Amino acid sequence: MADLANKPSFGDGAASHLRSQSGHRASGLTMLLLACCIVCAGQETPPQPAKSAAADAVQSTQLDRVVAVVNNQVILQSDLEIEIRIFRLLPISEPGDAAPVKALERLTTRALIVQQITQEDPQGLEVSTKELEDSLAELRQNLPACKSRECATPAGWSDYLATLGLAPDPVADYWKNRIAVLRFIEQRFRSGIRIAPEEIQKYYKESVAPKYAKPEDVPPLERVSARIQEILLQAQVNALFDEWLKSLQSQGRVEILDPALAPDPVAASSEAATNAPTQPLAGTGGKL
Repeated sequence: MADLANKPSFGDGAASHLRSQSGHRASGLTMLLLACCIVCAGQETPPQPAKSAAADAVQSTQLDRVVAVVNNQVILQSDLEIEIRIFRLLPISEPGDAAPVKALERLTTRALIVQQITQEDPQGLEVSTKELEDSLAELRQNLPACKSRECATPAGWSDYLATLGLAPDPVADYWKNRIAVLRFIEQRFRSGIRIAPEEIQKYYKESVAPKYAKPEDVPPLERVSARIQEILLQAQVNALFDEWLKSLQSQGRVEILDPALAPDPVAASSEAATNAPTQPLAGTGGKL
């Protein structure tokens, strides 16, 4: 996900002003400018060259601005815009998820996680081409809008992304980064968890059976046991991840430079569990 890479900060430059120049020097400069105007007045103005794509890119870069800093890693306005557009692409997106404040929260959280991953393993963000292609293919299959488009072909995928103001390369970078983050979470928090049979039976009696009006309609335990185990396992992963993330946030330094993008403390606290990874993260869902 290119949106998390270190980028230079583009702030307002400090203009240099010449305040103490001699009068004759200023007068000489004025005469020189007048002379140039007189000479140029008798000449035909040459056609202006067309603005190059490179010049447009430079201008676009110069207009970019820093909206947040995470442990000396800057997050640009362009990163935020890409995050908002990509999240509109995801099948699990909710209307509020594309709000700039929510998008910046995801960016800063992901930056902290990625920094920790690379600190523990410099190759921790590497993803094979096949793994990336397979995951993107699964994403395209699950996108409702792709049902009526040729998203399986490179041209069709590119055309669809263009309707969202996106291009294939930034989406691939984002998805590659996301795969690495989910793999890290899986390995770090899920591998050592064990669910006892007693826990499965308790969940079955307290959370599954009461949902059915008639006892005969309740599915047998053996049929839903695997699903219950996965639910309990994911709940423990969420709890461990949430505690780890809080520790990461307390140790790190996140600065929101645009007050309009600062999260509401009360809302942020209530959203903590929602932002933790849930089962759909293994596929195409999730909010990281």
